[in-house]
Amino acid sequence: MSEITEEIKSKPKPKLREKGRLMSSSEIERTLVRLAHEIVEKNNGSANVGLVGIKRRGVPLAQRLGALISKIEKQPVDIGTLDISFYRDDLSTAGTRPIVTPGAIGFDVTGRDIVLMDDVLYTGRTIRAALDALFDHGRPKSVQLLVLIDRGHRELPIQATFTGRTIPTSKREIIEVKLNEVDGQEQVILVELVDPA
Repeated sequence: MSEITEEIKSKPKPKLREKGRLMSSSEIERTLVRLAHEIVEKNNGSANVGLVGIKRRGVPLAQRLGALISKIEKQPVDIGTLDISFYRDDLSTAGTRPIVTPGAIGFDVTGRDIVLMDDVLYTGRTIRAALDALFDHGRPKSVQLLVLIDRGHRELPIQATFTGRTIPTSKREIIEVKLNEVDGQEQVILVELVDPA
């Protein structure tokens, strides 16, 4: 789940105004096809590649890219899910460390070239939490980051290896990625926080 969505859930519902659609369903599909080819090219095929989607919208992205890469390479690709809820730095640190269930991702990440996936890259805190969670499951050979949208405003030195689109935003703007598997619709929209009257 993107960090801005988490941030909004924990506060009273802000008023949002839609500013425009950034990507349609077909534009998302074309972008994913391009990203699948970039992953295969950077990794000299897909034999050692494992795709790991960060819950929530990173998971359908990983599944779709897995299907596309399998078509390109004519062999299946391991696809896993990473739940980072207990690794977030905005939760109380008084609790115990999260319990890591072996195999919770869905495959062994040790020695693999892992492509970690999320919908929107913003401050970098979600990705930092995801890296903590991932390394609790094993030691990958490498970790690459794929995001559908990079909106800037980084607070940590984290950069995506693969980016669908870079869309500069103001702090008052929010990018909402809507995917059929999660939202029942397919688009990327830009919304803005509206000051209460």
